[in-house]
Amino acid sequence: MGKALYRKYRSRSLSEIVGQPHITAILERAIANGTTAHAYLLTGPRGVGKTSIARILAHEINRLPYRDESTHLDIIEIDAASNNSVEDIRDLREKVQIAPVSAPKKIYIIDEVHMLSKSAFNALLKTLEEPPEHAVFILATTDADKLPATILSRVQRFNFRTISQDEVAAHLRTIADAEQISIDDDALQLIARYGQGSFRDSISLLDQMRNLSSEKITAAMVEDSLGLASTAEIRQLLEAYCAGDLQTIADTLRALEHRGVPANAISEQLLHEIRSDIINKSNCLPLADKLLSNQKTAWPYVKLLIALSSNADVSNSDVSAASTPAQPESAQPMTVNEPAPVYAPQPASDTPQKKKKNVQPNQTANFDWSKFLEAVHAKSTGAYSYLAKSGYELDDQQLTIFAGKKFAKNQIEKSLPVLAGALQAQKLDREIIVSAKPKPPKDSQTAAILDIMGGGEEVNL
Repeated sequence: MGKALYRKYRSRSLSEIVGQPHITAILERAIANGTTAHAYLLTGPRGVGKTSIARILAHEINRLPYRDESTHLDIIEIDAASNNSVEDIRDLREKVQIAPVSAPKKIYIIDEVHMLSKSAFNALLKTLEEPPEHAVFILATTDADKLPATILSRVQRFNFRTISQDEVAAHLRTIADAEQISIDDDALQLIARYGQGSFRDSISLLDQMRNLSSEKITAAMVEDSLGLASTAEIRQLLEAYCAGDLQTIADTLRALEHRGVPANAISEQLLHEIRSDIINKSNCLPLADKLLSNQKTAWPYVKLLIALSSNADVSNSDVSAASTPAQPESAQPMTVNEPAPVYAPQPASDTPQKKKKNVQPNQTANFDWSKFLEAVHAKSTGAYSYLAKSGYELDDQQLTIFAGKKFAKNQIEKSLPVLAGALQAQKLDREIIVSAKPKPPKDSQTAAILDIMGGGEEVNL
């Protein structure tokens, strides 16, 4: 079985560490001068070399050669994720008093130290305050904010930084050449980007991609393997956004969704493309702001389409017509000045239309929904609980309540007399219609987008 590349090309000495010179330079001088500390804290994002440096540091303090397979009785590694109780730390405190077997120092590496319990931290604190002369502690964590201040004040802290994309790509090139992997620079840059500053993740991706083809591996092959949109499709979407070309946007997104490309991945690719050429794409900054909110929505593809169509004239677009079933020949043709049915609130199909009353239009402005709910609450707690989650629309003829579900509609309708009384308390005389449907989107553009996507409900998170 072949050895994983990230293990094969793991650094063996501080001088081989890439991307953390602000840390390795200090540690090398401390070892050379014999001024190493009794406790270190290595903190930073995952995959940037914390554990590697901890192991290398432990071996170099003890003047021992380091290999992946090497083990030493005086270098003890503890995973705090699974050994986080106070009993575990008490056991450590007892054993740390025993002198090293053969090395100058007994060194404890505690990985993911933030996982220790509060009582375990308290037990560790005593040892860090008064450590034996022969003991050194190297703590590593991805979340230093969870460590007590009493621990932080007793260690030398080293903050690891995320490795730049160019540094990762250069390191990947070295590995690819050594492994005789035929891959172009754009593909390595893409792998480095999706490694997100982690050497381990990036090298693992290279290991995964090495068997993509017997020919030279290209960026397009990597994009396809990772399930991403192609660079051409991303640029096409941005060009369509700038031109307000909703048809191209809808067609491209539909094709990407059919291929199973996640909407969040498309958003990330669009953001990267905008950032990489911000001078020439400054007109895309409003789009970038909208894309940042797509990660928090239950309808990522709908929100993505809405964001990309924000420059388009949706109300006059041919996409709406192309996405709507054809009307019978006898139907009245829709003109540009007439609103599309999706834009206007529709009463529930299961509620018969009642005869409209002749009322004064200016009465509508006097309606207060919160007072209406209070009046209902005083008479019917059950109806109020459903109304509080419902939407509504009031015009000169009727109050339409959008319950969202059939069961909620039925429960509200049981208290129609109470609702009528609450309206009359505000001197309003309206027909009350309860719909099982959710309230239509607030703006016509969102409504049209939902229509293009085949329907749905606007979700605010």
